Amino acid sequence: MSTNTVNTSQLAAMIDYAYLKTSGLNRSIEQHCEEAAAYGFAMVAIHPCDVERCAQILHGTQVHVGAVVGFPLGYNTREVKEYETQDAIQRGANEIDMMINLRALQAGEYKTVANEITSIVRICQVHGAVSKIILEACYLTEDQKIAVCKMALDAGADYVKTSTGFGAGGATVQDVKLMRTTVGNRMGVKAAGGISDLAITRRMIEAGADRIGTSRGVAIIEELTSKMELPPTD
Repeated sequence: MSTNTVNTSQLAAMIDYAYLKTSGLNRSIEQHCEEAAAYGFAMVAIHPCDVERCAQILHGTQVHVGAVVGFPLGYNTREVKEYETQDAIQRGANEIDMMINLRALQAGEYKTVANEITSIVRICQVHGAVSKIILEACYLTEDQKIAVCKMALDAGADYVKTSTGFGAGGATVQDVKLMRTTVGNRMGVKAAGGISDLAITRRMIEAGADRIGTSRGVAIIEELTSKMELPPTD
């Protein structure tokens, strides 16, 4: 996808606006939701404890409420992730970003991971919620990344996602390209982790991402706006 002609509203509609830091944020969750609504972001990515409040604030807007599940390490049991998913949806979440059991995957316990993915996706499907499966790609081999993408595809997930933003590395162009090649046009690809400016955002979209997870959504849109307002050069 070429980003040379994308406008601010089109780009904003691809952004999952994250509020997931453990500390150090100056803005409140209310301000975060208000910014998401004002800019027209796809969703706010938040911890489960914030779902009800965000759902109330964003009621009547087009912005989805997205809860993270098994986040950020992924080492809850499948049953806990199932409960967490159901609870978040009941409290108002429209989207679920679930971190897989990474150690199980690395140990070759692919059935465990596939069953976990299938279970979470089915809960989302029953309730009409969007499901995203997080790989934490910086810790995986190419074969493992492909395997998770295929598991998510077989389960009927809506997206595969590169990273939590809490690992040793975030989204890379190479990972986005690999994930897009693996899933084709049958599901979405979300790039997340370390996406802090317009240039990186554009590279991720051109590599095949159709969702961008970032806490820097406002800054990215403002950067695009300023570039669009520059007078043409001779």
